[in-house]
Amino acid sequence: MNRERRQQIFSRLRAENPHPTTELHYTTPFELLVAVILSAQATDKGVNKATARLFAVANTPEKIVALGEAGLKEQIKTIGLYHTKAANIIKSCHLLIERHGGEVPAEREALEALPGVGRKTANVVLNTAFGQPTVAVDTHIFRVANRTRIAPGKTVLEVEKKLLRFIPAEFLQDAHHWLILHGRYVCVARKPRCGACIIEDLCEYKSKAIE
Repeated sequence: MNRERRQQIFSRLRAENPHPTTELHYTTPFELLVAVILSAQATDKGVNKATARLFAVANTPEKIVALGEAGLKEQIKTIGLYHTKAANIIKSCHLLIERHGGEVPAEREALEALPGVGRKTANVVLNTAFGQPTVAVDTHIFRVANRTRIAPGKTVLEVEKKLLRFIPAEFLQDAHHWLILHGRYVCVARKPRCGACIIEDLCEYKSKAIE
């Protein structure tokens, strides 16, 4: 796929949704961090229900530490893998207090040093909370990048690096959200909704399925 075609793709995505953002509910970088940790192998809708309960009683590292691991588990028990996630969040809260004065750092290395925070989670926080031009490659973005041929790659990291290299600079800040939403609602896994796709004529997917 050439640069001109990528330019057209992202121009259309921007025209349709000029100000995209995450579907996770949050008001602070810390709330976003917790929500993203909880979102692994869980739906945003399910996470939002859990965080609505949790953040009403504890929405800072200090308050979650005071809540304790057992108390945190009680708030997030509707989320898959909640035992492990609760343990990681408590450990991360301690580190945020000890190393960063209770604030979420805006540096990748510091974020990835937190338990339960990998490259994808760090990218989401850096992009969404701090406005950095990163791309967090989840299953949706990985599928869309490969299927459309915007940035084909065999690994998540390869796709991420290609996206950062190939996406025109003017779109890089919001590309993460456009691609996730496109994969979640249009370019779905089993049967992509090609007939309802605004970039169908630009996509290089060989087996287009028009409904």
